[in-house]
Amino acid sequence: MRFLSAFLFGNALTNAADRFLPPWKFVGTVWPQPQSMVVKEDYQILDANIQFILTPDSPQCDIIPDVFQRYQALIRSHFKSASSSKKLKFSSSPAGVIDTIEVKIVNCENLPSQNMNESYTLQVGSPSSEKVELTAMAEWGVIHGLETLTQMIHDIDYRPSINSTMITDWPRFPFRGFLIDTSRHYLPVSVIKAQITAMSWNKYNVLHWHIVDLESFPYQSQVLPELSFLGAYTPLHVYTINEIKDIIEFARLRGVRVVPEFDTPGHTDSWGPGAGPKFLTPCYTNGKPDGTRGPINPIYQENYNLMRKLFTEVNQVFSDSYLHLGGDEVPFGCWKSNPDITDYMTKHNLTTYAQIEQVWVQGMVDIAHDLKKNYVVWEEVFVNGVKISNETVVEVWKGKTGTWKDTMSAVTKSGHKAILASPWYLNYISYGVDWEGYYNIEPTDFNGTNAQYELVMGGSAAMWGEYVDGTNILPRIWPRASAVAERLWSDKSVNSSAAARWRLNEWRCKMLARGLPAEPELHNPNIDPNYGYCPTPFDPFNNAHFLF
Repeated sequence: MRFLSAFLFGNALTNAADRFLPPWKFVGTVWPQPQSMVVKEDYQILDANIQFILTPDSPQCDIIPDVFQRYQALIRSHFKSASSSKKLKFSSSPAGVIDTIEVKIVNCENLPSQNMNESYTLQVGSPSSEKVELTAMAEWGVIHGLETLTQMIHDIDYRPSINSTMITDWPRFPFRGFLIDTSRHYLPVSVIKAQITAMSWNKYNVLHWHIVDLESFPYQSQVLPELSFLGAYTPLHVYTINEIKDIIEFARLRGVRVVPEFDTPGHTDSWGPGAGPKFLTPCYTNGKPDGTRGPINPIYQENYNLMRKLFTEVNQVFSDSYLHLGGDEVPFGCWKSNPDITDYMTKHNLTTYAQIEQVWVQGMVDIAHDLKKNYVVWEEVFVNGVKISNETVVEVWKGKTGTWKDTMSAVTKSGHKAILASPWYLNYISYGVDWEGYYNIEPTDFNGTNAQYELVMGGSAAMWGEYVDGTNILPRIWPRASAVAERLWSDKSVNSSAAARWRLNEWRCKMLARGLPAEPELHNPNIDPNYGYCPTPFDPFNNAHFLF
């Protein structure tokens, strides 16, 4: 059983014999790799009627019945597929039959948050071969622990089985996000839910919802209904408040936060028709209005009043303590051309257009403070010299080829918390393998002190919406996003793409079996002619209920 320790502990496959190990040998592995995982050769068979029980001293967290139901269904699905799986012959006999999963919870946190406790311990086998023991500090650890457990299941002599294992696990970074963009193309609610489910499987914990942009305004506000009525593609391409609340609750049950982004003052063309004639800045050419509009006009108080009204509602809809204020790619040209902006700058002794940006950003920050919201901004707010408080979180998204390191260093040196996004824009695609590039990124790989590295909250992958909609977004994301997930969850030392290759292939097969259309990430006969092969052919309608 040498392969169990060599593979499950994440050791690099260095010699030719290891490189060509057949894929069926890698069974019961976990993605992302736990912090500590000790696997023994003996194994237990699972009972088809396995039961979940909560220890008497555990509090009654409200999400737990739903969590138990979901993972009991996942476990039982292995009994349906076992007969069609490759028959594995082990030299030993099973140590016992597991009929119980015993769960102990220390505290209920109710809402996932930046400080959520996601740690858990999982023991399969000794001292009891009749039950699995899962202990979690909060309900989120229960979700992660059961996800880990289900991934460990593999068939031995046609019977779903698990090796005796001891796991102690927790995330390396507290912020593990994924951005979806519902402005460029509308995404059906069912697709958003499927994405959230896949995120939970991969132990992501933040859905960064870039809900509106210059192309469309699909957020259907009740206090400002004209924004979506005039700014969405059609009345059908909107998200009602009830639908949004349903998505947020769906995410909560899976340990995923939903952080909305209302990007201003740029990227706001779709706001204009419903926000009124003074909302967007009129652009001038040769001293005359040219009929085009630029960023939000920061000189009118009614624009701040509109944003306060909108954000007050948003604060009531989105339960998370964070709000993303945007602030990227603000074009200064229109502000420069507008004589009213020039007059305002003169009266207020402003000499740069970054200072005009600061006027607007400060207004948004004031609103966020009044609503008791923490907030995130894109890196331009920091790079442009806008004065921001140390509590501002800066998301670094530029410099895909490596200059992000300088920005991460500068942001953290200034005392700001940082989120890294730039190397993980999955909307950039090319022919060939790209997951290895994502996997090889280290978020703290920049010049800094230990105190600066402590300010790295984590990272966020992104799938911007120019070329994806509900028809193709899921396979374009997965399993490529799994590479990012492991970098953000697992220990810093887990960084060998060679060691991860077979594990990722197996994990992709497991996601396919659950109904997620995860695309093949490689077929390379130089590695193995069977690489990319999955034992169960994918049927897009088979087991898709696990996604919703």
